[in-house]
Amino acid sequence: MVRTIAILGAGKLGITLSQLALRAGYSVRIAGSGDPSKITLSVNVLAPGAIATTAVDAARQSDVIILALPLSKFRKLPKEELADKLVIDAMNYWWEVDGPIEHILPSGMSSSETVQAFLSSSRIVKALNHMGYHDLHDEARSRKSPGRKAIAVAGDGKDDVRIVSSIIDSLGFDALYIGNLAKGKLLEPGGNVFGTNVSAARLRQLI
Repeated sequence: MVRTIAILGAGKLGITLSQLALRAGYSVRIAGSGDPSKITLSVNVLAPGAIATTAVDAARQSDVIILALPLSKFRKLPKEELADKLVIDAMNYWWEVDGPIEHILPSGMSSSETVQAFLSSSRIVKALNHMGYHDLHDEARSRKSPGRKAIAVAGDGKDDVRIVSSIIDSLGFDALYIGNLAKGKLLEPGGNVFGTNVSAARLRQLI
């Protein structure tokens, strides 16, 4: 059972996911890129109840880890502490933040496949990246609520996809499985569904 979620990345997406996870009843550990004291005040104000800590400690103390940092930072992730962990990749590539894409991703591979190759002992599932943080914040709704929106999920492990789908449901969205990790490319900027804020039925049509 997932009780504690770590969120690596304390920007707008990380804070929004912290808020949703806290509301869903999870214990939350959140880490920025440096000393936790740099984010403690903003976390206490914007996501009261979340604990600001280091990426190493957050990974050690959590059942599931969400990556919500700039994609170019993935090689600085604590590989040892993330080994054997279920990791949700919510990262996106942005030129303005990450620089030339050829410096980050091999040609033809999805970003999540690249992250999986780096975190070879972790189990990566792609999710929570195609909807903007503002929509994630505003659109979360209880199960079977009219107009509930959907989050696409791509992953290779059946059990891991099931766990991630359950988390997404608890956060206030329907989960839609779209295939293996390579299919995560559809969710990236420029992909078929990036930026979508739609129902599961409509999301399925777009895939």
